[in-house]
Amino acid sequence: MARRLRFNGTDSKNGNCPAVHEDLDTGEIVVQGTPVTDPQDLSRLEHFGTGDAAVVVPRELLVNHGPKEVARVPKLINLDEFGRLFETFEHSAWHLETRAGYASDREDPDYAAFVEIGTARWDLDSEWCTNIRHQTSQGKYVGRVRVVDNPPTTGQLFLLDYANCNAATGEDVRNLWRKEAEQLRLPAEDFWIFDSRLVALLNFDDADTLLNVEVITEPAEVLRYCQVRDAAMHRAIPYDQFAARLTTNSQ
Repeated sequence: MARRLRFNGTDSKNGNCPAVHEDLDTGEIVVQGTPVTDPQDLSRLEHFGTGDAAVVVPRELLVNHGPKEVARVPKLINLDEFGRLFETFEHSAWHLETRAGYASDREDPDYAAFVEIGTARWDLDSEWCTNIRHQTSQGKYVGRVRVVDNPPTTGQLFLLDYANCNAATGEDVRNLWRKEAEQLRLPAEDFWIFDSRLVALLNFDDADTLLNVEVITEPAEVLRYCQVRDAAMHRAIPYDQFAARLTTNSQ
């Protein structure tokens, strides 16, 4: 089975070598660089086996993008603390949604209504909508990209219709086909970025239930998530255009 690799970063200005990747299952680090091929150089490497390979990378690559600790210790926050982030951010909040569905949506009465009538009901006076309207009215940016399967799941269709509510609060809502997300090597992670300095990583179980929220503030890690955001936004389509194309293709 192929490794589940996450791109951690590169100092290259044109997207080439060198680079650092991390195995999401084992925690092992994969370093990509210029191979060492000179026999004399290889002969000077201690403990170099016949099946080994050596590469050369700048020191700053490992400093900037290598792990800073042997084992990553997640910093978890409760849902109240997570909610306060949407009230205290200074200029931007952005969300990547990658799951086929969410348990919290399926438990919502509005979801059942959508399954029955094909239209999502929404309340602009809800606590969430009221706060987001308040934030965007102050000139702050709130946006998200939703990754969509082909064909979309019921949960994804619900969110595509519910995007009308998101947009009414001032959110910038866009969609991206999963195939394109995979081509961009976007991680299969759900997360919010606040002010390009703090990441709230949402961890789910196999039943799409939110387990916990992990806060990431380490600059190199935050930068990686910001790069993911930029790539997703570059290819994503505004939700209304995406919905129109989906309707046309299904006819």
